[in-house]
Amino acid sequence: MSDVRYRITPINPAAHLFEVELTISKPQAKTELWLPVWIPGSYMLREFSRHFVTLTARFDGRPVPLEKTGKATWVADVSGVVGAGGDGDKSALVVVAQVYAWDLSVRASHLDLTHGFFNGPSVFLAVTGREHEPCELIIEPPPDERCRNWQVATTMPAPSPLTSTQGFGRYRAKDYDELCDHPVEMGTPQVIDFVAGGVPHEMAITGQARVDGERLARDLTAICNEHIRLFHGDGPPPMNRYLFLTTVVGDGYGGLEHRASTSLLCKRGDLPTPGMGDPSDGYRSFMGLCSHEYFHTWNVKRIKPAAFSPYNLRQENFTRQLWAFEGITSYYDDLALVRAGVIDTESWLDLLGRTVTRVMRWNGRFKMPLEDASFDAWIKYYRQDENTPNSQVSYYTKGALVALALDLTIRDATGDARSLDDVMRLLFARYGDNVDGLGKGVPEGGVEAAAAEVASVDLSPFFDEYLRGTNDVPLGGLLKPYGFDMHLRPLDSDADQGGKPGAKDAERRGSLGVTLGGGNDGAILSVVHDGGAARAAGLSAGDVVIAVDGIRVGRASLPKIINERAPGDRLRVHAFRRDELFETDVVLLPPEKQAAYFTIDAAAAAAVDARRRTWLTPSAP
Repeated sequence: MSDVRYRITPINPAAHLFEVELTISKPQAKTELWLPVWIPGSYMLREFSRHFVTLTARFDGRPVPLEKTGKATWVADVSGVVGAGGDGDKSALVVVAQVYAWDLSVRASHLDLTHGFFNGPSVFLAVTGREHEPCELIIEPPPDERCRNWQVATTMPAPSPLTSTQGFGRYRAKDYDELCDHPVEMGTPQVIDFVAGGVPHEMAITGQARVDGERLARDLTAICNEHIRLFHGDGPPPMNRYLFLTTVVGDGYGGLEHRASTSLLCKRGDLPTPGMGDPSDGYRSFMGLCSHEYFHTWNVKRIKPAAFSPYNLRQENFTRQLWAFEGITSYYDDLALVRAGVIDTESWLDLLGRTVTRVMRWNGRFKMPLEDASFDAWIKYYRQDENTPNSQVSYYTKGALVALALDLTIRDATGDARSLDDVMRLLFARYGDNVDGLGKGVPEGGVEAAAAEVASVDLSPFFDEYLRGTNDVPLGGLLKPYGFDMHLRPLDSDADQGGKPGAKDAERRGSLGVTLGGGNDGAILSVVHDGGAARAAGLSAGDVVIAVDGIRVGRASLPKIINERAPGDRLRVHAFRRDELFETDVVLLPPEKQAAYFTIDAAAAAAVDARRRTWLTPSAP
């Protein structure tokens, strides 16, 4: 029996309450307990302790003082209790928390009468100084009779057989880090089984959904095999079982990686339905999400930045390398879809065009280097506001474009003999034995050094320009030798995602330089872009435009009016700022070319086609 033991019970699903009991044998006279303030993979302080409703402690069956010493730290004082320091269970310190679980995301915990879900950092207290000790977890079934059919889905190690055929019972972790790296779903999920790399995989789908399970299993098998093949060739992956925990909602999207599983949130309409032909946009997006989180099995969960080796869950862990760990992953998530045959080349080019468009729509890319975006993720990327497009760049999307450019640069320098695939294999060989964060982490600049080693050329000008500088990646020139042509055009509307040709008259339309929000009584300006006509006229985010040239406008009618005008036209605009009405003249500007799409050169030579195949067909280490 471990000296650190946990028990979690969905004590009141209707009230969204978990009860979490922590038993500590042989405690210190003053034992410090702490709760993580963030969860790996989501780089923002989440302050999970705000969801603790009650917290009590007892020793030798008697209540003991529990002093809160910080926002997520407590000290239990057992020094004054009779019998303190004795042996056996009677000398154990028992701490009981009730945790409010109503965060329907991939990061924390959620509980109701349909299911329960939790991530360890949001519910399990750690014992200072004993984080590296083995620990046990007992998952109890809910006492509510309405939940009697619930099953448990998790990859946490468990004795065989469990005490319950439904998965409830005793689990084991070698330390607190492992305890926190296996999320748990309980309920009545739809389970889809498949095998990849010789290892059993499952997707447990929670929520109402009509799913073509055979297609989902077939496509996931191909995607997972592609990632396994990239790192291991014909060898097995580094886990003996993998689990996709998928929560289906009406509108939502997200994923969080773990060492042998991932938590996903998706729209109901994104899942494949029986009889579906070519992948829908939603299904393609969901496959990309699954691919992204699965690639993290290697890139982040085993190849870790030195700053994460080990994680310090009590404060921020800063690194300038998120562009590589998230951006490279974002490049490979869609690349794996075309390599695995789940989508064709034209569909992959559409996805690439959408990624370029997302980058181009943020003029902040000219102000924030990608390294800075990585370092400042804790205070900026996860706290976006109305000025974010003017001041930031995404280490996901621009990171993906830098990864693409790096891949093509290495291929060009080596005559297609080496690629970014080789960089990833080199990083895994040197740093990949690091799932628990106690191994060797990638030092700052380590990804750049590995890329230069693989390419056998000096890549510092590349990284100075696109990683530490703010220039756009020259994708057009890099893609041309592979028979792909890049095109830029104005956006047709706020909803325009790029990837395809647009309206033929778009370049003749005037531009206001705003992104609109909702609202029926006028058009709310959610973003006013730097350098645009609205900014020059003094309009600001949050203003509500109610009339143009004396005609009332709303969310739908304002874009129509603007599209009918030409660059240089002057408009008289009436708007509210807070509760004050004002008017201003706006001179429309030519539209920026922010939407990208790609075409295939049908007349490309056979040599070009051959180069393309070496890149977009299944990886071969």
